[in-house]
Amino acid sequence: MFLSATYLSNGSELLLEILGPGVVGGLFLPILGALPDAMLILVSGLSGSTTTAQSQVSVGMGLLAGSTIMLLTIIWGTCVIVGKCDLVDSVAQDLQDTKGFNLTESGVSTDIWTSYAARIMVVSVIPFLIVQIPQVLSSTSGRHLAVLIALIVSLLLLISYCLYQVLQPWIQRRKIAYVMHKRVILGLLTDLRKRTMDRLLKDNGEPDEEGIKKLFSVVDTNCDKNISHNELRALIVGIRFEEIDMNKDDVVDKLMRDFGTLQDDHIDQTEFVNCVSKWLKRATRIRTASGDPGSRTPRFLNASGDPGSRTLRFLDAFHQDTYREHDLLDVGDESDEEITDAGGSRWTSIKAVLLLLLGTLIAAAFADPLVDAVDNFSDATGIPAFFISFIVLPLATNSSEAVTSIIFARRKKRQTASLTFSELYGAATMNNVLCLSVFLALVYIRGLTWDFSSEVLVIIIVCVVVGCFASVRTHFPLWTALVALLLYPFSLVLIYVLDYVLGWS
Repeated sequence: MFLSATYLSNGSELLLEILGPGVVGGLFLPILGALPDAMLILVSGLSGSTTTAQSQVSVGMGLLAGSTIMLLTIIWGTCVIVGKCDLVDSVAQDLQDTKGFNLTESGVSTDIWTSYAARIMVVSVIPFLIVQIPQVLSSTSGRHLAVLIALIVSLLLLISYCLYQVLQPWIQRRKIAYVMHKRVILGLLTDLRKRTMDRLLKDNGEPDEEGIKKLFSVVDTNCDKNISHNELRALIVGIRFEEIDMNKDDVVDKLMRDFGTLQDDHIDQTEFVNCVSKWLKRATRIRTASGDPGSRTPRFLNASGDPGSRTLRFLDAFHQDTYREHDLLDVGDESDEEITDAGGSRWTSIKAVLLLLLGTLIAAAFADPLVDAVDNFSDATGIPAFFISFIVLPLATNSSEAVTSIIFARRKKRQTASLTFSELYGAATMNNVLCLSVFLALVYIRGLTWDFSSEVLVIIIVCVVVGCFASVRTHFPLWTALVALLLYPFSLVLIYVLDYVLGWS
């Protein structure tokens, strides 16, 4: 199964290189990544009598629980440890690792998209909650119906998640473009304010039209009462934008659209005053919390750090808000995420298809014997099949993903850390929707008894604890790795106590 998972992973990555993200990256890759687990879960209760299937299906549940929990505890914690960097004002500094194993001053940082992935993972536990309702109510009559409802909800979540993955690159590009445009506007307002030294806001906070008109005369270098495309471009070129690599012509085109000059390609004084007033009103709505340790001193403040005017105070707030969004979105060098051109060669395409077929065939051929082997080993040793599948099978099906995640995390960069943890949350989400859908369908069609309360409780606890924690923050000190690692033995002990001490099973 390890070989199957490796072939499927390599084949899907080659396919991604050829066809790019979108449908391939959002739909096929997550499904192919969860295919070995889904195959093992399927065969665990597919053959034999109902009694045999009921005893063997615990192997499938053990794999489902073990795979998800291993991703969010052992692999998650290991990635924090190997990817740790120095934390300065709670933000990890790329490629700087001088503080050793300091529990609070070293760690990793991710972008806001990773937090979104964690939130989606938390939502994916809803089917587990639904299927447990009859057990919570001590009802026996509604268990089969609860399995059906949970199956439908799980399939709907699977479809929704795949659609989100397909659309996500487009969503990210739009949000990043929006934040970069805000930084351009900020730079433009700040530069013009420094040139004229006039205030842009009245004492009541409203835009000062007279001050804005003076800005217009500064930009209108040929004094023809209009600002041309070339004059605006010359202004943009003269402004040094921090941490932004952008196409100046694209920036000018977007600004011209903001000014509403699609028809004549010139900005008159009225259009200029209206648009700058709109920008200033947007800035006045921004309020930055005082004492934010992650904020930077804006480059337009004077030496004493005193803004000196209402205009600069509002521009300062706008700066802090824009930088915060820029930082969370991790807008910067995206070279690590660029898709390598595979050349579209016929051989690469054939190799990708062959790897996918071979991985699928291996998974199909060895899934049933592996389940039988686990069941036989359980009978011979007296160890419950659930614990064998919980510990051993995820090592086979997730080893390739674990190694890849750790290698990525060792690059000690925020961008690669974001990719790593997003993949972990995505893999756990696919377990919670795709693999659970297979398991629920198996239980419903074969009329098996749902008796996995302790296993479901542990999955919910780990997913909710890790997911909620990761959804509200983007910086993780080293101590969080220790907490994650301890969740793994905690899960095993909790299941044992609930099943064999308290008699839940």
